[in-house]
Amino acid sequence: MATTDADRESSIECDVVVVGAGPAGCVLSYLLARSGVDTVLLERHSDLHREFRGFFWQPLVGRLFDEMGILEDVLALPHEKILNPHVVIYGREYEMFDFREMPGPHNYGLLMEQPPLLQLFLEQANNYPTFEYRDQTPAKDLITHDGEVVGVRATDRGSGTDLTIESRLVVGADGRYSTIRKSADIDPGMFTSRLELLWFKLPKAVINEASQVRFGAGGQLFYFGLGENEAQLGWGIKKGSYPALRKRGITHFHEQLIKTDPNLAGALPEHLPDFEDCSLLHIEPGLSEEWARDGLLLIGDAAHVASPVGAQGNSLAIQDAVVAHPIIMTTLSQTDGPLPAQALQQVEDVRKPAVEGVIRFQRRAERGFTALVLFGDRVPDSLKRLFLQTLFTIVSRTPLTRRVRDRMAGGQRDVQVATSYFIDAGR
Repeated sequence: MATTDADRESSIECDVVVVGAGPAGCVLSYLLARSGVDTVLLERHSDLHREFRGFFWQPLVGRLFDEMGILEDVLALPHEKILNPHVVIYGREYEMFDFREMPGPHNYGLLMEQPPLLQLFLEQANNYPTFEYRDQTPAKDLITHDGEVVGVRATDRGSGTDLTIESRLVVGADGRYSTIRKSADIDPGMFTSRLELLWFKLPKAVINEASQVRFGAGGQLFYFGLGENEAQLGWGIKKGSYPALRKRGITHFHEQLIKTDPNLAGALPEHLPDFEDCSLLHIEPGLSEEWARDGLLLIGDAAHVASPVGAQGNSLAIQDAVVAHPIIMTTLSQTDGPLPAQALQQVEDVRKPAVEGVIRFQRRAERGFTALVLFGDRVPDSLKRLFLQTLFTIVSRTPLTRRVRDRMAGGQRDVQVATSYFIDAGR
């Protein structure tokens, strides 16, 4: 990794520049650094904390962490193991499936905050001299030459200087609103949705269970994970209805929440005093029309925007990174100059069918939730309770739930960490 003599602060050369220090970017950067690749990871923010990042990590992720040799370090971080996710229908619990019925030893999900886990990957990557992490350095646009991507332009906010990074590969791992994808003028392929989620946080002690969905007289309440001290919750609303909800006032919103989960009553006035403590999440999934060009690869939400339904985003992102790693390694050794799109296309070829399957599942599930939000108030509450409890009684007893569990929690079975490329730490 070298800086120019002309301007050591403004120009960098490396093999791979990864944009975005989320799960996809951090894991891929770690795998590349551990394989001896000159890697620069750019992050626009000064720290790794984000509002309402997913906390759930599917059982497959535990296996991949184990193959990387860092599962023990991961489990040393604050976490909760999820064994049997369930839903609550008008106060009655229904176990959807049990991870413990899956083959061990990675037959559990993890609830874990993202910042400590991402920091762990950065620390591990920093053991290798070929790795450089630059925070407060947002990418601005791509550098192209003769139709090939040859680097990125960025701004080092710490020093206030412009930064040029020349590379053989730019990896866009910068999320739902990817700057790299936009700079490449790639259509994110967003699907339409009639549902939005209003997200907010409450103290962890208020929540009885680590992972659940509740249906009640007030509506649908989703529990998207627990931090060390906080729980993330989402309230399903009709798309475009948030201004009307705000107009009715925070007290009315509290009343709807309490109808669905009475345990929240004591915490709402203090911890959700107004709508300024809420965030509106558009839940449309998306599938980019392209993932690869000469010198450019998209992974994670930059390539396929995840819906929160089924908590699949983290798992998909890490699978992308694991699949991309050996393809990048092989192509770096077999070619000169920017990595060709033909070789990088293998990442999409391997991952796209699995991602499409997840998106189909998410959209089917979303249609059910949407119907309840849009039309639930037209059905008498007693009838809605009877219907939902009967439905979930049947669903929870069918083999279909186990097949869904195995497919969603186990991910793509042929995804394995290419440990043969790993080298000894150099720092």
